[in-house]
Amino acid sequence: MPKVATVRGDVDTETLGQTLMHEHILNITPEIEKEYPDLSWIGGKDHVVRSVVETLREVKEHGIDTIVDCTALGHGRDIDAVRRINDQVDINIIVASGIYTYDHLPFFFLYGHPARTVDGKVEDILTDMFIRDITEGIAGSGVKAGVIKTATDRAGVTPNVERILRAVARAHRETGVPITTHTVVETRNGLDQQRIFAEEGVDLSRVIIGHSGDSTDLEYLRTLLDAGSTIGADRFGLYLPDMGLPEMDVRISTLAALCAEGYSDRIVLSHDVTCYSDWEPQAFGGHLKDWVQTHVTDEVVPAMLAKGITEEQVSQMMTGNPRRMFEAQGSY
Repeated sequence: MPKVATVRGDVDTETLGQTLMHEHILNITPEIEKEYPDLSWIGGKDHVVRSVVETLREVKEHGIDTIVDCTALGHGRDIDAVRRINDQVDINIIVASGIYTYDHLPFFFLYGHPARTVDGKVEDILTDMFIRDITEGIAGSGVKAGVIKTATDRAGVTPNVERILRAVARAHRETGVPITTHTVVETRNGLDQQRIFAEEGVDLSRVIIGHSGDSTDLEYLRTLLDAGSTIGADRFGLYLPDMGLPEMDVRISTLAALCAEGYSDRIVLSHDVTCYSDWEPQAFGGHLKDWVQTHVTDEVVPAMLAKGITEEQVSQMMTGNPRRMFEAQGSY
């Protein structure tokens, strides 16, 4: 039986159950945490840990068995805190390798360890770091990454972003763990990601093009899907139509159209919610009452069924497709 790495160790993929494929547990700024911890952990770290534990217990009670924590280096990853949280919650948490940036790379990568070509082969410390996270564990914790995260935002495929995408592709091919991405649908840059991954020999069926659910452009979505990738309808609850983030009914209508065309086998669901972040004002999101990690199970699924999406299709998107992504294993 195929297994996938989680915070609590390897588990059989058949036990993953209902899975949220794009969430975040913590976003903590490392240098601030180290030097000004009271500014990172409002109320103290123990208080934050207890709060996140309660949040995830509620998520579990509402029917979710597995969360994919897409928090990579540069996105505030704190693997020890996540492990401490998971010790107190009976839920699977799959954590990510990769780097989260829209363009900037620290000087460590630009000058200390630039990508270089040796005997016609690109050697990049980024690839080595990602592989180490997956095969040995993150930050000496022994917790192994089960997915690789990367991002392309409005800046597009800058030289730094292209370097990261190619390093992600090579680490994926070496380890076999799936790739999950951040995109901006207005610029259709999921297509750029697919192009670069394909140039690196990646099997696009092992890639999730994230935040695709922000789009109502069926032609764009079909193009991503027809190339083999799974798309993430993964921002349910983040409803800001004035900023190009559609309301729930619009998102569901788009999914219903795709499901009617036979694409339910390449869609996964989630919210892209962070349980606790030191990036955001504490009041941020207060007006986004639905942007919580129980929204899909409590509100979205009933609305999907009412829209004509079948129970079988919902199960496929929440259970079958996540399991399939993690069952495609091995280097190639």
